[in-house]
Amino acid sequence: MAISLQKGQRVSLEKVAPGLEAVLVGLGWDINRTDSGVDFDLDTSVFLLGSNEKILTENHFIFYNNPKSPEQPPSVEYMGDNRTGQGEGDDEVILVNLTKIPNEVEKLVFTVTIYEADQRRQNFGQVHNAFVRLVDVKTKQEVLRYDLAEDYSIETALIMAELYRKDGTWRMSAVGAGYQGGLEALLNRYHS
Repeated sequence: MAISLQKGQRVSLEKVAPGLEAVLVGLGWDINRTDSGVDFDLDTSVFLLGSNEKILTENHFIFYNNPKSPEQPPSVEYMGDNRTGQGEGDDEVILVNLTKIPNEVEKLVFTVTIYEADQRRQNFGQVHNAFVRLVDVKTKQEVLRYDLAEDYSIETALIMAELYRKDGTWRMSAVGAGYQGGLEALLNRYHS
């Protein structure tokens, strides 16, 4: 049975799923019905950070236009852009092979942003049932899940969760931090 995390909670992957090698990170959300007539397009991104809390290179920013981390085979792979958020379950998925992540990568930051939020007058207050979950690729079992419960009525970017190394093992942190300024705000934060 999956462990449900609360905002700010951190957990060792080794303790909850010993021997975990590869995970599917699923992110999902539902859009409130509005009469704006404009589509919502939420995008997942992953920032692969070094010890300085900055992306190692441009190729360590994973999103729909750069779906794979640079090493071969890739340790992180973005599996496709869902432009509507329709349907049940995961809206976007990132595949992460924990055993292949280069040693210089200390943290993976999983984010969701609203495409053209300002032009479309959209924010995360119009989004509900947002979640991030970790699934063991081998067993297909959900290991961890974090359901966002807050109202982000002015934010256009969210840091959902982080995977980070501590004492030689991987841990997950349920972050749930909202930002104004969309993807640009996150790029400014993590760009070297």
